[in-house]
Amino acid sequence: MEIQLKSLDGDTLSVNSLLNEGKVNLILFYNTYCLGCTGRAIPFAYELSQDFPGLNLIVIHSNFGNQSFSKKEILDVFTTKTSPFDIYIDPKAEAYHYFECEGTPHWIVLDQKLTNYRSIFGSQDQAQQRLWYAIESLKE
Repeated sequence: MEIQLKSLDGDTLSVNSLLNEGKVNLILFYNTYCLGCTGRAIPFAYELSQDFPGLNLIVIHSNFGNQSFSKKEILDVFTTKTSPFDIYIDPKAEAYHYFECEGTPHWIVLDQKLTNYRSIFGSQDQAQQRLWYAIESLKE
């Protein structure tokens, strides 16, 4: 898919260039204004990256409507003002809509053949448990 994202430094790249065939790919769609995203989903994404070192984690900040966030605004949610993983910006929420997300946070799990395996909305315990088990069931 040739949907274009931006790096926090302004570089343009496609969603497709971030996917890694042969690995489990986890895409997290989030928004800085979403407290469930910044308070639970982002820390859980980090936890998953530690629990599953082979996981290809792709974290995408989706802008909605006329929203536009600077690198500083996006990194301000981290106490260190840096992120432990790369964050990409979906300027017009095109990737968000392509994956038919229901809100933020929304998780997409793609299997090793880049087939959509699970689509999970939310950051509460039940969503986190379903997500962890989905990744666990795909790991080799």
